[in-house]
Amino acid sequence: MSHVEHELNSQPECWIRAAEEAGRHAYALPAPGERVAFVGCGTSYFMAQAAAVLRESAGQGETDAFAASEFPVGRSYDRVVALTRSGTTTEVLQLLGELKGGTRTTAITADPGTPVMAAAGDVVVLDFADERSVVQTRFATTALTLLRAHLGLHADSAVADARTALTAPLPQGLLECAQFTFLGLGWTVGLANEAGLKMREASLSWAEAYPAMEYRHGPISITTESTAAWMFGEAPEGLAQQVRATGGLWIESGLDPLAELVRVQRLAIALAATRGLDPDNPRHLTRSVILTP
Repeated sequence: MSHVEHELNSQPECWIRAAEEAGRHAYALPAPGERVAFVGCGTSYFMAQAAAVLRESAGQGETDAFAASEFPVGRSYDRVVALTRSGTTTEVLQLLGELKGGTRTTAITADPGTPVMAAAGDVVVLDFADERSVVQTRFATTALTLLRAHLGLHADSAVADARTALTAPLPQGLLECAQFTFLGLGWTVGLANEAGLKMREASLSWAEAYPAMEYRHGPISITTESTAAWMFGEAPEGLAQQVRATGGLWIESGLDPLAELVRVQRLAIALAATRGLDPDNPRHLTRSVILTP
């Protein structure tokens, strides 16, 4: 079993622990009414997108999400929350350095022995969700589970759905698809973006992601019999029928959207295996992007 397979399969237990520990970390996480920005790079940026929409939709306060390299430093926030599995990503550390002494910062990380511990004002360490694989699975979903629990939005059913996502057969026809389009609404747009990234990283697949309502504004033109259109959450009315009319494979389930991401992770690893790829070591990628001057 590859590292990423082991890490993928351990997600339900990680989610349970994150939900249990959310209260202990409340001091470091955004308080109601604060103006907050979530930042990250790659997978962490997409989790930041999901977290920002969840928080603002819950009425907790104005919340934005940015790639760490694109953060508007001149904008005023009560707190900036950085998601960084490795704790060493250059753009995140540079941003935290710029904000130090001015804006309150929190880092959510997996490794307590890294520079982010000193760079951020507050730190939440999810070391039980750390990973050996380059490809992120359990840290990303565990960090988002922590944030959902902090907002009162985590339910035990999400864990049950994750177990279903790990054991139930994948929909027929997916391994034969040549292109994958992931769709979301609200907070699940971030999950759709992450699903596309996971497919590209682990299996070198042609994968894209869009807000579901935007899919009909052009992107549906690429859909053919070899395309899978995969919805996170409830689909807009009529979209499934439109995709099926193109001949594309429509994928939708009643699972919690975060558990649906686990299904995509499984697919990415399965496709990597059929293509003779090592999902632990994707092409041109490393566990952390560290830029040298």
